[in-house]
Order: sequence, then C-alpha cells, then structure tokens
Amino acid sequence: MKKNRAVIILLCILVILVGVGYVDLFGVNASGDGSAADINLGLDLAGGVSITYQVVGDETPDSTDMQDTIYKLQQRVVGYSTEAIVYQEGTDRINIEIPGVSDANTILKELGRPGALYFIAQTNADGESNYTGGYSGTDANGKPVYNYTLNRPIEELIEDGSVVITGTDVADAQAGSQRDDVTGNSQYVVSLTLTEEGTQAFADATTKALASGESIAIYYDGNFVSVPRVSAAITDGNAVITGQSTFEEAQRLASTIRIGGLKLELEQLHSKVVGAQLGVDAIRTSLLAGAIGLVLVALFMIAVYRIPGVASVVGLLSYVALVILLLNGFAMTLTLSGIAGIILSIGMAVDANVIIFARIREELAAGKTVKNAIQAGFSKAFSAIIDGNITTLIAAFVLLFLGPGSVKGFAQTLALGIVLSMFTSLVVTRYVLNAFYELGAKNEKLYGLSKERKPLPIVEKKGIFMGISAALILAGFVVMGVYGQKTGDALNYSLDFKGGTAVTVAFDHPMTLEEANRDVVPLIEEITGSAVQVQTVQDTNEVIFKMDTLDVDQSEALNRMLMDTFGMEEKRINSETISSTISDEMKSDTVIAVLVAIVCMLIYIRIRFKDLRFGLSSIAALLHDVLVVLAFYAAARVSVSNTFVACMLTIVGYSINATIVIFDRIRENMSVSRGEDLGQVINRSITQTMSRSIFTSLTTFIMVAALYVLGVTSIRDFALPLMVGIVCGTYSSVCLAGSFWYILRKKTVKKEK
Repeated sequence: MKKNRAVIILLCILVILVGVGYVDLFGVNASGDGSAADINLGLDLAGGVSITYQVVGDETPDSTDMQDTIYKLQQRVVGYSTEAIVYQEGTDRINIEIPGVSDANTILKELGRPGALYFIAQTNADGESNYTGGYSGTDANGKPVYNYTLNRPIEELIEDGSVVITGTDVADAQAGSQRDDVTGNSQYVVSLTLTEEGTQAFADATTKALASGESIAIYYDGNFVSVPRVSAAITDGNAVITGQSTFEEAQRLASTIRIGGLKLELEQLHSKVVGAQLGVDAIRTSLLAGAIGLVLVALFMIAVYRIPGVASVVGLLSYVALVILLLNGFAMTLTLSGIAGIILSIGMAVDANVIIFARIREELAAGKTVKNAIQAGFSKAFSAIIDGNITTLIAAFVLLFLGPGSVKGFAQTLALGIVLSMFTSLVVTRYVLNAFYELGAKNEKLYGLSKERKPLPIVEKKGIFMGISAALILAGFVVMGVYGQKTGDALNYSLDFKGGTAVTVAFDHPMTLEEANRDVVPLIEEITGSAVQVQTVQDTNEVIFKMDTLDVDQSEALNRMLMDTFGMEEKRINSETISSTISDEMKSDTVIAVLVAIVCMLIYIRIRFKDLRFGLSSIAALLHDVLVVLAFYAAARVSVSNTFVACMLTIVGYSINATIVIFDRIRENMSVSRGEDLGQVINRSITQTMSRSIFTSLTTFIMVAALYVLGVTSIRDFALPLMVGIVCGTYSSVCLAGSFWYILRKKTVKKEK
C-alpha cells in the first residue's frame, strides 16, 4: 500500500508540475494568456508609455513646487505599475513613464490633468446657481456619471468666490469605510484632510451650504466627479464624502482629489510609446542565464546530495513554475530589481534544502534509520528555515508598504519567492523524498553520512577577521573621499540618481535598439565619456539617448557628429536637461523603510531567540556587508543606478538569512551543552553549518554568475556587486556574526555581575 501511495504522490506532483509548466509556456488559451510571455515587464525590459506634461503659465515654476509635484505624481502612477517613473525635463516639464502599457490615450484619460481640482459652492453670493443638472447613475465600469454643467466659466467662479477651495487646500484624501449612523450599515467613504488655509474657508462654505441645504461640487479636469450634499458644518479640517457604492469607486475619487491637489497645474504636451531600455537581447540572455544556472544548480545538488538532491530538483522546478504562474496571477511587473528578488528566493529555496539534507546526514551519522533520519532532518531544520525566511519576509513586507515604487517591485517578487520557496522546500521536497524512500531508496549510502569535523577556531581568530573587514571598509571610505575630491561624486552615480541630458534624434529610417547600441552609442560615448541609455519610440524614426549632463562644447560636438555621420539636419536633434528619476523623497522613503524593516527584524529575533544580542549581531554583520559592497562600488566604479537599491536589499536579505541559520544552531547547542566554553559552542556551531554556508553561497553564486557572463552591460553592472555581496555575506556570517555575539554576551555578562 505504501508503494502505491508513493507512486500516486509522485504522479500527482509530476502532473501538477507538467500542467503548471504547460500554462507557463503556452498559457490558458490560444492567445497565450497566463504564459511567461504574458508577464508584465518594466521599462527596462519592455518599454511602455511616456507622457510629457508642461506647467501651465508663463512664469518659470519654483523648483520646490516642481519636486513636490513630481513626488505626488509618482505616488499616483504607482497605481498603474510599481515601476512607473516620474522625472523633470527642462525647467517646466514633467515626464511620466509607465511600463507594460501601450495605449497612451487610455492612461491620459484616467490620469486627467493634474492640478485642476475645484470645490464649487452650489450658489454664489447673489444666490445664483453655479451649476445645474443631476446624477445619472454609473457607467459600464461602475464609475459615477454626473450630468451637471457649469453656468459660467471656471475663471469667473474663481473670481467671484464661488470656488470655495482648490486642490492645493487638500493635504490628503484616502478611501475607507465607516458605519452609517442612521442605518448602521457600513459604507464606503473618502476622508479629506485640509490644510490650515483651507480649513477656515471650508468651514465658512459648509456652514452656509448646511443652512440652505445645498451641495458643494468637486470639479476636476473639466468634469464633475462628485456632488455631495453638505450634512454638517466642517470646522476642524476633516471632511468625509459619502455615497460611493464600492471601495474601488472611493479609491478612484480619493486618487483624483490627490492628483488634483498638486501645487502646479499641468497640461499634456505629448505622449509616445517607448521601447525597452535593455532590449530583446537582455531578456533572451537573462532567460538563458537563468536556465543554465538552474541546470548547474540541479547537477550540483544531485552530485552532492544524491537522492535528496533529486528531490530538491523537483522542488526547485516546482518553485520556478509556480513563480512564473503567480507573477501573472498577481499582475506583477518584472524588472531587473524583480529578478534580484527571485534570485535571492531561489538561493533561499536551495538553502532550505541544504539545511534539511545536512540534518538528515547528521541523524544518519548518529545511528538513526533512514526513515527516522528523514523525519528528524525536516523537524530539526524547521526552526532555522522558518526563522531565516520570516526574518527576510518581514523586511519584504515593510519595504512593500513603506518603500517607493521601484523598491515595491523588488519587495513583491521577494515576498512571493520566499513564500513559494518555503512551500516547495518543506512540502514538495518532503513528499518527493518520502516517496523515493517508500519506492526502495532505503540505503543510507544514497543519502550520505555527515563526518564530525574538528571545530574551526573562528572566535579565536576574531581579531584577524575584524581587522580585515575594518581595512576593507576604511579603504572604501578613502576611495570615496578621493573620487569625491577629484570628480565631485564619491560613487559613479548614473542618470537615475543625478539626472543628465536627453537627446532625441529623428533618423532617416527606423532604428532598432540593437542597431542604436551598435552604431550610435559608441560614437556618443567617445564624445561625452559617459554611459548612454537608449530608448526607441514606437511607430517613428526617433531614438532617445540619455547621458550625463552635457556642456556647451560637448553638445555642439554631439550635434556635429550626428549631422556628419548620419546626414541629418540640426533641427531633427532635440536636447533637454532631465532630472534624476530617483527623487530625494524616494531616497528618504527607502531609508525610512529599511530602518523600520531592521527594527522589525530585531523585534522578531528578540522574540524568537530571547536574546537581543543575536539581533544586534545580525544587524552588525549585514551593515558590514553593505559597507564592503559600497566600497566595491566605489573602487570598481560600478554604475550606481536604480538597481543599486535592489542589489543592496538583496545582500541584506541574503546576509540576515545566513546569519540566522548559524545563530539557530548556536541556540540549539547551548541548550544541550551546559558548562561548555562559550567560544567552543560558537566554533562548533559554525563548523556544523559550514557545508550549508558554502553550498548555499555556491549555488546562489552560480545563478548570478551565469547572469554576469551572458548578460548585457547593464545586467553585468547589476550582477557583479551581487556576486561580491554573496561572498561577503558568507564571510560575515561565518567569520564575524558569531564573534560579534560572543563579544556582546561577554561584555554584558560582566556588567550584570
């Protein structure tokens, strides 16, 4: 019976794997919906819609107002994609780029005209109606339709005081729900928070409207979006708009009010569909690298762990198939940052298997039968796997809720990957391995035996390890100082961080991204001495080249080169200064999110390990890794682009997970090693988990190295620091983390005495 059950389990797993794999390759219908080709890709991989707005008015807008408008627009367009970017062009233009879409008109219709929101009283001071009409239901999408019309132009209404407040008087608008005082039922509402200036004006207007039973309409971008009747005088600056039939309707209204509350009024200048920044080659080589990396990891796991290795391969294939399926299912946008999250979660999936298999070998060496060793291996590995994954998952969720758009994309794929990696490791691999056992794989030679190794003197050598780390970090600061003095930038910041110049060139014929990179980019780089980003414009001959800010001589030389080489007129070359796509607010949001994530991880480690010093030691180890990788960025002059944040967060997640595994073993050994020297307990724990540290690092390194070898330049700039981070994370977990905890424990114990 057991053999029959094992066969059924294997067949079910294989059928599900083949079924999910089929959907990944071909989709659920003839159109290929749900397949890997249907995954939303970011601007760097697939391009999207680019919309340019111009500030209304003749005066040059204030830089602070521009930055505030950009930041609020960024918050708005995240609803279309977490990878959408907003940046300044010239002095009075704002560009919005939204990946994965190609219908600019639809986006423009939904986005509307920022900064054109008015709250209009029903009557003016003379008692004349400002608008007439009524509510006529909802459209096909559930959006309310108001057939109201203004009796006079908006300019006249502003002049005679009928416009109570404008969008700039609204500090915030959020969708929510509350209980109706009359019916007791829950209803969807939009909560408004007014500015100090808007509070008094709205108090006067609502007091007047309440006395006469009138409404105050919300008028946006030439249309009425809500006409609520005033049911109470709002004197404290906090208003609630009722009447929304669904939460989505309330969200739309809140979003409309927020975007209409921008300080600057914008009008659409033009829109276009732009191509991918990395191109087809980047996608093809990334997929090839991923496939090669997985094959190498599979061969490695089978060679090292034998039968358990085969089971882990089934688990890994299940993981990859499910990731692709759910990327579609949750409509996530995949970018290089997202690939980083997936790579990290693949490493953690392998890590869980390595921890389990190492435990099985230890149990076999202790004299247990294969069946009991498998059960004990999964049981004893459970806490290390859960603690390591949940610690990283906590960070992912904090980044998802508090981080800016590009970080949210990373956090989404990381969180998805972690959950799936735990499922495939603890469930799929376990069922497959038990099925193999029931089918006859009962010889312990098929699993291998763990050999007792002499503990490495890690704690005794802590001074040497810490000295090496301190020297590397210090060297990094020195290099950053030297480059800061020489070039003004301690790191090699890309356009994403410091902005630059965008040159739009209309060629005589359509040019592919590959042709532009081959024929034009080297000539531009020779003149400018900077890296160049390229985007093609769909259905035109235009190509956009983005580079460091050009001075007058460089700009003239570039124009001459384009005219001489490609025989074009100067009027077909247009240059504009562009701001960074990563604003100061986004940087601060990222820092705040990371700090909150660290605090949450500390709290979790404190609760699970009942010793705050474990958490502090973990944070010290990951801080070491970040500083060393930062030193590498500085010394190697690797471009610091929008993937920099994802790279650093990947290293942090990798480091904390590796350290938790070692600390879990220290905790376990301390519970059964009463009276043993503390340093020896740490040394023994690190030695016992050494195979896990090396093998997990090696398999993750293989995945990233494949990307580096086969990838295009921008992918190499992303993969190289990751490889350094993997090595560094392994080093800090093995050589430093335990010693940090040893020092903290020794010092605090002395104080307690």
